[in-house]
Amino acid sequence: MPFRFEGLEIWHRAREFSARIHEVTVKFPRQEMYALTDQINRASDAVALLIAEGSGLQTDALFNHRLGLAVGETFEVVAGSFLALDRKYLTPETQKEMYEWGDALARKINAFRNTLR
Repeated sequence: MPFRFEGLEIWHRAREFSARIHEVTVKFPRQEMYALTDQINRASDAVALLIAEGSGLQTDALFNHRLGLAVGETFEVVAGSFLALDRKYLTPETQKEMYEWGDALARKINAFRNTLR
């Protein structure tokens, strides 16, 4: 029997988001490996993990709370992209892509949250 999260479009999109973010951050300077790179990567991974975790909880209210945290992690990735831009690790075009990916995912998650209320 599949897990509930496997049937959720937002979980699949979160996995794609994380993969895209990791493709971008692998190009960051080595000195950022345990700093900004790691922070952005962990935040991007947390989105899918929070969706999965929340989907297995006993109530929609608890699931909704985890989805809210997932949106926050998405915002963290976007904020990190601005820091990376400031440090010249990203081009403005790549930062804009990260921003758009995060915005689209956060909107999808929030739309799904509205179905739980």
